[in-house]
Amino acid sequence: MHQTLHLMRSRGFPHLRRKALDTLQVNLGYKCNQACFHCHVNASPDRKEMMAGETIDQVIAFLDAARITTLDLTGGAPELNAHFRRLVVAARKRGVRVIDRCNLTILSEPGQETLAGFLAQQGVEITASLPCYSQDNVDKQRGEGVFEKSIAGLKQLNAQGYGQAGSGLTLNLVFNPQGAKLPPPQEALEADYHRLLEANFGIVFNHLYTITNMPIQRFGSTLVSKGEFEGYMDLLVSSFQAANLESVMCRTLLSVDHLGFVYDCDFNQMLGLPLNHGGRMKTHLTDLMDVDLTGNPIVVRDHCYGCTAGQGSSCGGALDSEGRATPALAAAE
Repeated sequence: MHQTLHLMRSRGFPHLRRKALDTLQVNLGYKCNQACFHCHVNASPDRKEMMAGETIDQVIAFLDAARITTLDLTGGAPELNAHFRRLVVAARKRGVRVIDRCNLTILSEPGQETLAGFLAQQGVEITASLPCYSQDNVDKQRGEGVFEKSIAGLKQLNAQGYGQAGSGLTLNLVFNPQGAKLPPPQEALEADYHRLLEANFGIVFNHLYTITNMPIQRFGSTLVSKGEFEGYMDLLVSSFQAANLESVMCRTLLSVDHLGFVYDCDFNQMLGLPLNHGGRMKTHLTDLMDVDLTGNPIVVRDHCYGCTAGQGSSCGGALDSEGRATPALAAAE
């Protein structure tokens, strides 16, 4: 269990403390219609873990108690949770910004025919994984036929107004590099995505985010099997930029697993490293309804170098020169 965590020799990642909480990132379950090579969740169609309705109610109560401004929904494929739409509606009624981390192919799944329209009607922001603008690279990383379905999903979203100027419907794409290397500069790659996706498929979107692959779970195990784990960790450590510590996602975000237990970030959740608060072995969301976490120590290990290497990386992509995620997801997996 958590094999890659135990293989890490300590490289002394700096201590961090929390700022004011504004984002709740909720993993609605590990079930997914895909099983991607780079997935740090180890999600797949065979996973059974899904957030129950009672826990969904606790999430909604926490939105009120903690005055959360952003709800970031992830998985697996979060849309496969039976309570996904109920949670979205409840959050939007409260004026909470909702981000759906959509894999695009879910839009082609049976039973999801009305999903694109629902997301548009609720004004949900979409952050969608598209690791390349070429079919060969995407299918190599995510499975045969995924690129074609992803393009079809993007066209569905564009038809609803997503990514279109003046629509108010935000569509952001996410790039993950293939293999044990850092992503290229975000700005230049985004320009290529805009140009080639529009020229080849008529697709438009708002922003591209480049995210560093984390050396954990499925990707970490692949690195181990290829004898590349230590080399990749050395790359992350040697590329460390202290300025990125200011605005990594764990400073303002709280991660919630499908049972309602909380972590400093989604990566810690996958490694079984719970929030350090009140001396508890594990802290549940219901334990924090009236707690201010500002100043609370953040649980760090050496996988955290993945968020601070080079440009820096969070769930909102590369960090700018002042250590902020650019441009729309500064506090957001």
